[in-house]
Amino acid sequence: MIGKIMTGKSFGGCLNYCLHDKIADEKKNEVVMKDRAEVILFNQCFGNDKELIQQFNEVRQLNPRLSKPVLHVTLSLSQGEYLPAYKLAEMAQDCAQDLGFSNNQFVAILHKDTAHPHIHIVANRIGFDGKTVSDSHNYQKIAKLCRKQELKHELKQVLSPNAFLPKELRNYQRMDVRKQKLQANIKHCIANSKNYYEFEQKMKALKYDVIKMRGIAFRDQQKVYTKGSEIGYSLATIEKVLGQNQELKIEQQKQKIQNGFGNSSKPERNSDNRIEKQILNTIPSGLNILLKHNLEGGGGDDSSISEEQKRRKKHKHRH
Repeated sequence: MIGKIMTGKSFGGCLNYCLHDKIADEKKNEVVMKDRAEVILFNQCFGNDKELIQQFNEVRQLNPRLSKPVLHVTLSLSQGEYLPAYKLAEMAQDCAQDLGFSNNQFVAILHKDTAHPHIHIVANRIGFDGKTVSDSHNYQKIAKLCRKQELKHELKQVLSPNAFLPKELRNYQRMDVRKQKLQANIKHCIANSKNYYEFEQKMKALKYDVIKMRGIAFRDQQKVYTKGSEIGYSLATIEKVLGQNQELKIEQQKQKIQNGFGNSSKPERNSDNRIEKQILNTIPSGLNILLKHNLEGGGGDDSSISEEQKRRKKHKHRH
């Protein structure tokens, strides 16, 4: 069993669709199936299509600011399953109770023009007290209702309800998966980019078109267009995170430099020793003695020069 829930603006359009035969060709006035619709439950309302529309519209005036007062629920059995009309009416009452409109106007209609029997419930979101039935978390509410009804009426448990949805609704689940993949790719590209240009190039490498104007949007290989704001990555958010990444990298570089200076005193001293030895090995012996004497803390004493001069004079006289 699967369920679908929508909100709308017009009671006339919704009730006319649910209560009348479906027309295949307007010009020839050909119907898909004669007497396809059967009302199985009235709640706080009565009469034919015109009377119902009038009653629903009168109550909607209690909250004229609400633009979408129509609540339209479809509950479909799996192909080959069957429940009598009174059981389906009971299911409609359970639906009204679980979704919070049991005290409001609603009508349940059985449709018999498809391979899987299904009911339409048209309800007024506005109650006689002027309060409005919430439309938040509708997907979770209807899914929970279906699982309960499957157990209550011993119906087939539908683990993959997507297969029973109309073609135009089967993309919803894929869209969720597509958005999750896009989110993951954006997160990865931001984490590995230094600036916006790099981010955009990485997204393009993943086969996304990036559309940047006042905001940002992405188009995947299937040409599905998704705004960044729809998945938590507006242009402002992306630029902010990229800026934070850059600041963090600069801070990490500073920390590395500071840590390097703090731990390099001993290697620097060894390096100095090697340089001193290279200098001592490449200069004349007399200067070598002087430089060595100064490097070792000999100060300004010139006695070593005098001794060396004396030795040189003696050596000259001998020769």
